[in-house]
Amino acid sequence: MITIIDYGAGNIRSVFNAISTLGQQAIVTNSPGDVLTAEAIILPGVGAAGDVMKNLEASGLITPLRLFIENNRPFLGICIGMQLLFTYTEEDKGQQCLDIIPGRVRRLSPGVKIPQIGWNQVNQKSLHPIFDGIPNRSNFYFAHSYYARPEDESLVIGEAEYGISICSVITRGNLVATQFHPEKSGEVGLKIYNNFIKLALAHRVFDI
Repeated sequence: MITIIDYGAGNIRSVFNAISTLGQQAIVTNSPGDVLTAEAIILPGVGAAGDVMKNLEASGLITPLRLFIENNRPFLGICIGMQLLFTYTEEDKGQQCLDIIPGRVRRLSPGVKIPQIGWNQVNQKSLHPIFDGIPNRSNFYFAHSYYARPEDESLVIGEAEYGISICSVITRGNLVATQFHPEKSGEVGLKIYNNFIKLALAHRVFDI
């Protein structure tokens, strides 16, 4: 069972449909109890950082999400769901985030069209099961004005070029996060979700 976090905004229906297409069950919830007992979580991504953090706090989800990730449970963050993992974002005149991954989220560089909306190639910097069956430099769909910059660059396993090299996929333990939207990225996007599900199932077997 995949638990999709509902924070009052986000591309939730498309994520739910993608998981269903893969023949997996999912629930959409904003219940702290559901988060604490989840097998695997997806934090989807559409919205402004300030509003999303307020909604997460109002729903009592911040502490459960931190505990879930600190316990090395399978977690997938998408777009804003990736950016909120960091310490701080420049969005909304500056906003403290979940502070799970040390680092900052910065506005895209001047000289490029902001927001970036459309397809871009992702260079796989290192081998990881999340990329299984996905050719290097496959195109994924991006829609964002900010990008994450972790203090520990070894966490970055995928990058895209948009004026500068943009952190596009990070991983740490059973946490994976993408700047792009897999649910809008066709077959390769479905493979991202399917690979995450495989990782989650492997973790469940290991736990047992």
